[in-house]
Amino acid sequence: MKDFEHLTEQEVLALAITAEEEDERFYADVAESVRQNFPASAKVFEGMREEESNHRRRLIELYQQKFGEHIPVIRRQEVRGFIQRKSLWMLQPINLERIRKQVGVMELESGRFYQKAAARSQDASIRQLLDDLANEEQAHVTQSEELQSRNLPENVREQEAESERRLFLLQIVQPGLAGLMDGSVSTLAPLFAAAVATHKSWDAFLVGMAASVGAGISMGFAEALSDDGSLTGRGHPWLRGGICGLMTALGGVGHTLPFLFPDFRTAMIISAIVVICELSVISWVRHRYMDTPVFSATTQVMLGGALVFIAGLLIGSA
Repeated sequence: MKDFEHLTEQEVLALAITAEEEDERFYADVAESVRQNFPASAKVFEGMREEESNHRRRLIELYQQKFGEHIPVIRRQEVRGFIQRKSLWMLQPINLERIRKQVGVMELESGRFYQKAAARSQDASIRQLLDDLANEEQAHVTQSEELQSRNLPENVREQEAESERRLFLLQIVQPGLAGLMDGSVSTLAPLFAAAVATHKSWDAFLVGMAASVGAGISMGFAEALSDDGSLTGRGHPWLRGGICGLMTALGGVGHTLPFLFPDFRTAMIISAIVVICELSVISWVRHRYMDTPVFSATTQVMLGGALVFIAGLLIGSA
């Protein structure tokens, strides 16, 4: 890596061109990714892409005047301390508010870069352009707000907020809830059957961990292979499967960990308390996000958990 202070003016311009090109591509990717569900926000990001494209064009024109046609490729990661960017795939699943915050940080960082570059430039025309771009980057935050107010009136924002909520339910809450319910309930029978049959905490712990990990792998693959999300809007299958599998394993591990206590009676009591807490959380999530009435959600979850728990006790006592 090379220190920013050691870059020549030619290299600074080349770096700025690459940075603007990357930012332009980022805004284009964001606009395309949200176009189907958030068309008004897509227009906002498309407008910002055009701004970055204009910056890149002006930088290229000045570079050609000063240094000729060949522009070397100098990337952000090759300059020590230079501003970094998160690619869109790292911001999945799409969250408009998080993307808007990322955009604000991007514009502020770009503005500081141009200010610093302009301060050390000895060429008047290069310094002038860098100063202009620094001011424009700082104004982009305001322009972004103006674009949003023009393309996102209150009723459109409400519609997009509702769409985002539905996507969150489809892509995150539903697979996570399905996994948590399966992991918390299905592992009760083998865990407590082993505990009652052996009266040994370590044996019960091994059975519980095996059941939790196995259920997590099984549920993860089942969810990922259920559909590709192209028609249902449920998101990338492997992301959805990963969420479901992880929550399934966590649901089982929660009431398995107390069996690390060597005292069997203590482990049983703590594990039973953890099970009640897990089922209560599942009931709350069903009520909060799935609009299930409190009584109905609690009754369904608690009854199912109690039946599986009793089945485990009976099998272990046989």
